[in-house]
Formats: sequence, C-alpha cells, structure tokens
Amino acid sequence: MNEPDPIMAVMARENILDEADRQSLLQRHRRTGESLLSIVEEEADLTDEQRARIVAAADRLDFVDLTPETVDAMVAHLVGRDVASRHNAIPIAKRDHELIVAMSCPLDLGARDEIEMKTGYRVVPVVATAQAIQQAIRYHFDVASVTKQAIASMRLKGDGGDMSQRVADKSEKLFGVSDDPITRLVASIVRGGIEAGASDIHIEPQDSELCVRYRVDGMLRAAVTVPASVQLEVLSHVKVLADLDISERRIPQDGHITVRHDDREYDLRVSSLPAVGGEKIVLRLLDKSTDRWSLDSVVTSPVDREPFRELLANPYGMLLLTGPTGSGKTTTLYSALQEIHRPEKNIVTVEDPVEYRLAGITQVQVRPVAGMTFASALRSILRQDPDIILVGEIRDLETAEIAISAALTGHLVLSTLHTNDAAGAISRLINIGVPPFLVASALLGTVAQRLVRTLCPRCKEVQEPGPDDGRLLYGQEEANGETLYQARGCHYCYDTGYQGRKSIYELLCISEAIRRMIVDGRSDTALKEQALTEGMRTLRMSALDEVRHGVTTMEEVARVVDLKRA
Repeated sequence: MNEPDPIMAVMARENILDEADRQSLLQRHRRTGESLLSIVEEEADLTDEQRARIVAAADRLDFVDLTPETVDAMVAHLVGRDVASRHNAIPIAKRDHELIVAMSCPLDLGARDEIEMKTGYRVVPVVATAQAIQQAIRYHFDVASVTKQAIASMRLKGDGGDMSQRVADKSEKLFGVSDDPITRLVASIVRGGIEAGASDIHIEPQDSELCVRYRVDGMLRAAVTVPASVQLEVLSHVKVLADLDISERRIPQDGHITVRHDDREYDLRVSSLPAVGGEKIVLRLLDKSTDRWSLDSVVTSPVDREPFRELLANPYGMLLLTGPTGSGKTTTLYSALQEIHRPEKNIVTVEDPVEYRLAGITQVQVRPVAGMTFASALRSILRQDPDIILVGEIRDLETAEIAISAALTGHLVLSTLHTNDAAGAISRLINIGVPPFLVASALLGTVAQRLVRTLCPRCKEVQEPGPDDGRLLYGQEEANGETLYQARGCHYCYDTGYQGRKSIYELLCISEAIRRMIVDGRSDTALKEQALTEGMRTLRMSALDEVRHGVTTMEEVARVVDLKRA
C-alpha cells in the first residue's frame, strides 16, 4: 500500500481545503510535475503556522511551536545576532555534537554552512514560523540580555581591560565584531534603540547604577541598568566614538557618530551634560537613509490633506505650523517641501539644526556664535533668488518682519511658531510687533499639529464606551453600539499597547472675512469661531475622529489635546 503524501496528511489534519479540493491539487501535481508545496501555497489561504507545518512535512523535518522560553539562552548566543537575523534562524538546543536550529527556510544550505562553521556543531534543522523565530531573536538578543552577558564577561576578565586600548581601533566603530564587553554593551544599547524605533537614547548616571532609557513614540521607557562600576568606561567609550574629549567632564560637549545597521545609515547626534553623579549623555537617532516623506503618508486624513495642498499651491504668501516641541512640525514641513519641489524651483531653508538632508534643496545651518542667526541668514537667502523659503522657527520681531516681507514680495514662506492652536499664531505675530495689516496680507493659513500614539494592531481590545465617552464622541450618553478600543500591551509593543504615531491637525485657512477681522484686531476666540463657521476642524474634533475609527484611545488623545475645549 502506498504511503500517503506527507503534505496531504498535514492538510487533512489541519483541515486545509476539503477532500475534493485536496485530491484536485494532488492530481494537478502528478499531471504537471509542479511542486505540490507551490500548488498548495497558490490555491490555499494558509496561515503562517499552516505553511510552516507543510514545509516541515515536505522536507520530512520536525515542526516546533517556538516561544522565546523554549530556547536555551546559552545555546542561542552560540551565533551572533547578525547571523540569526540575516538567516531568520536561531539555535534552540544542543545535543552531543549537534545543534538544533529553528529555521523558517530549512533548506537554506548557505545558512546551515555558516552556522556550522561559526559554532563547530552539525546543524539539525527544525521548522518554525518566521514570526516566532523573529520574536525569539528579539527576546534573546535584546539590550537587557546582551547587558547581562557583557557584565558577566567583565567579571570573568576582572576590570575589563585598558580603556585606551579598547577604543583605540575606531575602525570597528559601533557595530564592529568585537569580544570586548564594553564594546558589545554600547553596541547593544544603540542597536536596541534603533530596533525599538527610538528617537533618543538617554544614558543617565545614578548613585548606584547607570540607567538607559529610550524615547519611543514620544514617551521615555526604561531599557536597562548597568552597574555603576562600569559607568565611566561606558561613557568614555561613547565619547571617544563621538570624537569628544574624554578628559573634559566639566562642560557640555557635542559630537556625532555615523553607523550602519540592517543596510541603513544612521547619524547619532551625541550630547554630553555634566551633572551630579556624572555626565549624562543623550544620543539623537536620525535615519539618514529613511524613505523621504510624502504628504500622503504624513497628512493621512483627506479632510486635512486637500486644504493643505491648496495652501501649498499658492505662489506666494506665508504658511505657519504651530505646536509644542516634538509635535512633528519639522516632518510636516519636509513633506510639504517634497510636495512642492520642482526642478524649476529654488528652495532654500534655514534651520537649527539641519536634521535631514533633502536632495535638490539648499539647507542653511544657523550658527549664532558665528553671527549666523535666523534673521541674518534670511537676509542672505533673499539675495539668492529663492522661490520658496523655509524658516525653521520665527523667534523674534526681526525674523518675523523679514519673513513677512518675503511673503509679500512673491515668495512662498513656510515656518513654525510655538502656540497652542491655529488662531494663536495670528495673535503671536501681532504681539511680537508685526502690524495686523501685514499679517492679514501675508498669511495664507495656520496649522496646529499634535502627534497621537496609535494602537498596537496585535493586542488592541474592544472596549464598551462609557457615559463620558458617549458625551464627548456623540454628544449623548449612549454611544449607539459604536465600538471603541483600549490599549492592552504585548511583546511586540513592549507592553505599552501602542505602536507608532500619527499627526492630527487644526487647519485655519485665511479667508477674506478672517483677513478683515485680523485688521480690525479681533480676538483669537472670534477668529476661531469664524473659522469654525467656514468648516475648520479643531484638534479636538480630529482627535475624537481617530478614536471613533479605532486608531487610538480616549486616554491617549486626552494626553495631547484639551478635550474640554470646543
């Protein structure tokens, strides 16, 4: 009697397709000679686990239901993180001269050969889902795990060796291959920040330990603690990599490190600050090879995007973005420049600092010590025949006057102000000394912006709206059966319940009626009421829309927007 095909056996056991369909696939395989696995993947809607089980059956290998806890931590580190990530494979156990390796592509002979050469063991592949392997790699090679190993290595080696020798060879930089525990520890801290999507890494000396925190989605999160005994070595290592003076601990210093990780280039802006207990170091992570922003991906709501595009289509005038530090104003401005950039346009920016390089655009760095202020740079820019000017921030009357003058003389000017709402930008310009009639003539519109964290799609949970939610969202106690979501937290979002952020906007277009009100000196409240009658959506309205659509939570929008204000 013929032995049943292992793939067909798995499909029957997993209830993939009905018997007639399974037999039809088998007949096609016999008739055409096509791979039965390829036919199944083409015809059946497989889950990741079903596909992995079928691959295991086809190759007559074992399938493992992999979790981070089932992996032997010591065995996992027989290969480095780079090898594990590159091949999506992780050693899970060891027996005699054999290494059991979970792989999503078990027939990858190149991966098996590399692991055998690195470890000296014969690889015995088993099959797991790609997602489970990635989760195990993140778990066993995260910053806390590597820190424990580095500390153990330092204890075995005594004091960890000579610092000058350790950092003398800077060719390895941050992610070079090294057995030195301090080098591995610092590399792990930076790599962990990059992979967590952090914007900043804080290395903070405390009395008994060195604390490392990541700022992810605008919130600081504890990452790892390092014994105080190695504090000086860790800080000195970072300072040498950033070309800072390791002997100077009394004054602040600034530097930078350029690294590559996963085929992307990152610029690390390093800032040291003398503090009680030692120097604090903050590393700002900038992805230099990031995909350039498009207006569609930054301003995601069509209700806001189309009016925004109409404002940018003007040949001259001023557009102001407002909001607190870290609310995404620079990203929105860069997306606006990408939108309006044309070969026939001369675009010049003046920024403090220039964080990202934009191809085809002239960017000027403010240097107050050298006499290069926003105002002086703007004067020089006007002699460079610009079509579009971006001013990083309007901070004083001199800068405001030059920017307003440029907007009135045929230039499109984009800039930012620190105000709470869109209408507040108008009164802010007037309060610093710009005459109301000039503001009314030059201004095209003002945009207030905030960033709200978005729910993790893997763990968000349905939540019944409460009476307060109903009143805010629908103006009534009952929510008419609408579904809201709450943050729960899982391994993928580091137990925060949120993953990523998105912008919300309050866009005030300057109509003829509002121009007259500005000239007449009307209040912010009156300007806002007029804008509302003309169809403006407030930040509160935009935020609550995101809650209704299941993008974020009431708790999150209450954190960034005053829900009590209309």
